[in-house]
Amino acid sequence: MTVAVYLPVQDKTQFWVDMLQSHLPGWTIAAMDDVTDPEAVTYAVVWRPRTGDLAKFANLKAIVSIGAGIDHVLVDEKLPAGVPIIRTVGDDLTQRMREYVALHVLRHHRDMPRQLRAQAERDWHAIVVPVAPKRAVGVMGLGNLGAAAARSLADLGFATRGWSKSAKSIDGVETFAGPEQFDGFLSGCEILVNLLPMTDQTSGILNADLFGKLAPGACIINCARGGHLVDDDLIAALENGTIKQATLDVFHVEPLPADHAFWGHPAITVTPHVASQIDAGTGGRIIAGNLKTFEGTGSCADLADAVRGY
Repeated sequence: MTVAVYLPVQDKTQFWVDMLQSHLPGWTIAAMDDVTDPEAVTYAVVWRPRTGDLAKFANLKAIVSIGAGIDHVLVDEKLPAGVPIIRTVGDDLTQRMREYVALHVLRHHRDMPRQLRAQAERDWHAIVVPVAPKRAVGVMGLGNLGAAAARSLADLGFATRGWSKSAKSIDGVETFAGPEQFDGFLSGCEILVNLLPMTDQTSGILNADLFGKLAPGACIINCARGGHLVDDDLIAALENGTIKQATLDVFHVEPLPADHAFWGHPAITVTPHVASQIDAGTGGRIIAGNLKTFEGTGSCADLADAVRGY
């Protein structure tokens, strides 16, 4: 089997090539740009492939996304039709997201940005907040990552609610589903975590209209995709007090341009797409296992639905 690998950074591509080769002895693993016989390529392992990259391989059996999302693959206008796409998910990625969400929900809950400003000002400023059961925290998107994050927040004692396209049941979490229950989910929510998949329906969902339906002075955490957020609407909502603080891990353009307003905004915390960042060691094992299973059976548990977009 021949596997072509592509990441936007050349050094990272080679690192993944070497890692996958160690897990797939007997397979041929090569950087996509080093492939000399495109017809020999049967699998492609990619993160943000360039338009037309995958169309070069006429005999692709499957495309593997280095990550849980597949939107970065689907944006390719020349994507070969009908080729299965395999997501990369696993316990390590889920654990990383649980940690990130818990960390930043607690930061906003205990108003740590204000506490840090007080320290810088040498101000002995004791901030008193309600206990977690009196804080309404909402999670949009209840897939693998969202459901795990919601359970963790409920275990911490937060009044946790979750919203998804279809009905879900999660212990300790009040669940809402479908557009008819969306406003009810948002009403009174004080900290909102976005873990929705990126689709045509969810693009720009974090906007002025949504912000106005939350509790006054709510906080936003976006660790799904940059395309979910209308940047200008967030800046305006922070300026007029509709939103108090925001933590952003994902952006329309990554890396976030140095001149972007988010970097210097006092109410925004920027992190560089690390909420559930996969490392090559873990990812290599997961991807190799999925490739072996797919090669042997023609399917695997982590197949995505290209029609739904996740």
